[in-house]
Amino acid sequence: MAAETEKQGQITQLLVRWAEGDRAALDALTPVVYSELRQIAEGYLRRERGGHTLQPTALVNEAWLRLAKPAQLSFANRKQFFGLAAQVMRQVLVDYARGASAAKRGGGEASLQLTGLEIGASTDLDRFLALDQAIDRLAAFSPRQARIIELRYFAGLKLEEMADLLGVSPATISREQTSAEAWLCRALEARDG
Repeated sequence: MAAETEKQGQITQLLVRWAEGDRAALDALTPVVYSELRQIAEGYLRRERGGHTLQPTALVNEAWLRLAKPAQLSFANRKQFFGLAAQVMRQVLVDYARGASAAKRGGGEASLQLTGLEIGASTDLDRFLALDQAIDRLAAFSPRQARIIELRYFAGLKLEEMADLLGVSPATISREQTSAEAWLCRALEARDG
């Protein structure tokens, strides 16, 4: 447990140094967070439909490229970083699905190439894009519920971690997650007719 706490502290320190513009901190951060990012990607992909072959490494690499771009990033702790990483992974998947969907409809090549990604029928692409749109609609009236869905299903955070990050009780997280999941199910069912 002490080693895990020390690692978390190291990650936080490296994130702060990186946000302050220390490029060496970014270089040191990469191997420290890579395995956790890969676990997030693997967890997310395990929950996806069967038969799709996205490699967690490709998802992590693309997300890392987007995260590592020079920007005014600031993280209070590692949970905020991994929460942002989950959002970026979601966006990578959405971008790919949109590009692949356009290609299937004659719209040209997919705008994002990820090694090993093969998505089956267009209905899977459409459903994934519909889920993304539903999460965006949910965020319009309940940003915290949308954030909980992202943190749970894209970052793989546990109830207590989400509660700590969002500054609310685990009971609140549990209630809002249940409510958000029900809302998303209804939204997707209504879309499917």
